[in-house]
Amino acid sequence: MDSPPTHPQPTPRLAPRVPAPAALHWRLFALVYDLFPLAALCFTVAALALLLRGGTPVQPDTGAAYAVFAAMLLTGFGYFALSWRRGGQTIGMRAWRLRLVDAGADVATAPAPAWGRLALRALVALVSLAACGLGYLWSLVDRERRTWHDIASRTRVLRLPRS
Repeated sequence: MDSPPTHPQPTPRLAPRVPAPAALHWRLFALVYDLFPLAALCFTVAALALLLRGGTPVQPDTGAAYAVFAAMLLTGFGYFALSWRRGGQTIGMRAWRLRLVDAGADVATAPAPAWGRLALRALVALVSLAACGLGYLWSLVDRERRTWHDIASRTRVLRLPRS
């Protein structure tokens, strides 16, 4: 006796997942990824400084050394701010499906955060790191997983669902 033909059962459709506040470990993974392009940009700034000085390196505690350091900080800010303004993601954030948005905005329709907010975010992030990472660790006790720089700049980092 032959068994009746079997038809594949339709798989139930799952409700689409919504972006959730990014956990600290995802932020740190993204930060590690972002160290690579950031290092390349800093090497480029250092190489340009060396080229402009005719191959003579800058000496510590001189105006030239502070100028190169300031150029590296501005370059780092440029990398993060331009990435955040053009899509809300750095290279590291893309790898881990993270996106920066305004605190009250919907991910799908959110405009990019304003330059002033991005500058404040970058400055407070430096303070967060300088305080032995306490600004980042704050996300472990905050209900919405916000860091100091999220709170100060009224932005948030979300983990996007798989597409």
